[in-house]
Amino acid sequence: MIVLKILMVAAIVFVVLFLLSLIIYFFNLDMKMAAKMIGPLTKHYDRSKAKRDARKEKEKQMNKNS
Repeated sequence: MIVLKILMVAAIVFVVLFLLSLIIYFFNLDMKMAAKMIGPLTKHYDRSKAKRDARKEKEKQMNKNS
């Protein structure tokens, strides 16, 4: 009886995930999300690149003074 309940829950979860993936595919939601994420990701990348460049410059000056 427990095995049957586990199989039923697994089947329901499988069907729900399958339908969710069809909805995402049909409405092209993954690409819409990616398009919305370009702005924040670009800002984050530019900020981390500036930090990395500043750190390299600081290390270069410390090595130059040594």
